[in-house]
Order: sequence, then C-alpha cells, then structure tokens
Amino acid sequence: MKFVILDRDGVINFDSPDYIRTRDEWRPIPGSIEAIAALSRAGYEIVVATNQSGLGRGLFGLDELEAMHQKLCALVEERGGRIGSIFYCPHLPQDGCTCRKPATGLLDAAEREYDCSLAGSIVIGDSMKDIGLARAKACQPMLVLTGNGVATSAALGAGDADVRVFNDLAAAVVAILNED
Repeated sequence: MKFVILDRDGVINFDSPDYIRTRDEWRPIPGSIEAIAALSRAGYEIVVATNQSGLGRGLFGLDELEAMHQKLCALVEERGGRIGSIFYCPHLPQDGCTCRKPATGLLDAAEREYDCSLAGSIVIGDSMKDIGLARAKACQPMLVLTGNGVATSAALGAGDADVRVFNDLAAAVVAILNED
C-alpha cells in the first residue's frame, strides 16, 4: 500500500494564528480537496497527522474537532476519494508528549493501525515539524508554500536538499502522480 501523510492546517485548509475552532472556520485551500481525492483514486492511502493544541488549550472541544474532520472527509468523498485515517495530537507544546510533531507518535499509531512501516512514504507539510517528522520516520518530505510554508522555505539550508518544495498541495500531488 502506498501512503501519503498530510498535515492539516496550512496544507489542506487555511490556517489562523487564532486556531481553527469550528466547522465553519475550517475552509479548504483551493485545489486541496480535489488533490486528496485524486491521490485516493490513484490508489494512495491518505493519512492526516495534525497537531491540534487548541484542543488542549480549551479553545474547542472534541465535538468541534470531529465536525471539522467530518467536513474534510465528506468533501473528499464527494469528489470520489477517501481519507483513510486522521491522527491528532491534542497536547500543548510544553507537555512533552510523544505524539506532537516532530515526535513520531502519530505515525507510530498509523503504523500500528495499518500493520506496516511508513518508511519511504511521502509527508506533505508546511513547517519544520512536518519535515522533522518525515525524516524521523525515513519518509520523503515535501513542503508546500501555503500556511507557514513560505517562512519554512526561507529557513531551509544546504542540509535540506531532500525537501521538495511546491506552491500548494495541488502542485505536490501533480508531481506525485506524474512520477507514479
């Protein structure tokens, strides 16, 4: 099975410094839903791995988070695709958990769920945390310039030649499918 692991905020949907708190605030970046559906239709298993410290901060509850994820899944399904799983970390950065990216707990859980190794899979994100996660699990990091991606791209150095950079998720998916 081929996997693509996606960050959520700033990659699939618009991000906010005030957190995405409700289903209505959750708005997809143009082209992202169609891109996810195209990957799914091409045989990729889509896994979302997202830090959601707003939950731990009390800015929204589990019902609101699940409503956002139901909206995401429904939009992808309307376009003939499917999201296999969504894993999230509810903890604050200072909590020292093993699931907050760049720690590998979210992908460790995915490996247990799918009974496989994700090594070699593609991880698409907009931050150094996503790149760190990809490297820690021997995955291929891809950076999109949406969300925090422009600032992250500016921070890349000579040691980051393994990071492929794309304008957005739609462009990254075109590259993946063209190489498939």
